[in-house]
Amino acid sequence: MRKQTSAKLMANSLCWRLAAGLLALAICAGANDSWLRHVPDSYRRRVNPYAGKPDAIAAGGRLFSDHCAQCHQPNALGKGKRPSLRTSFVQGATDGEIFWLLRNGILAHGMPSWSMLPEPSRWQIIEYLKSLGPSDSPASGRENTK
Repeated sequence: MRKQTSAKLMANSLCWRLAAGLLALAICAGANDSWLRHVPDSYRRRVNPYAGKPDAIAAGGRLFSDHCAQCHQPNALGKGKRPSLRTSFVQGATDGEIFWLLRNGILAHGMPSWSMLPEPSRWQIIEYLKSLGPSDSPASGRENTK
């Protein structure tokens, strides 16, 4: 009788742990795109003045190395709690949405505001990020560049 009770307790404990883990995963997944709800339409419509300019991509790469790679890794694939910037979600965001994020940050998730960087620098970083393209593989580096 005691063995059966112990087995039931272990099974219940495992179920609760699994449910808690799934809940945490759902909360984290929802948090990844929650910032988009705060982006004003005026920012969503903003167009990157450096779009398609190779010099801007190169400058953005240097700025990314100086300011972003420490958290998001040199290949922008992120690590641990630091998100990849090469996901389809990020790559599919408008330049204006990303500009808003760089300007405002998300302190609750560890993303600082980069409003102290001049606007041209922020646009160049965005152009660099978009040039990397999406990558679903954390092992891939820059082989997916455009």
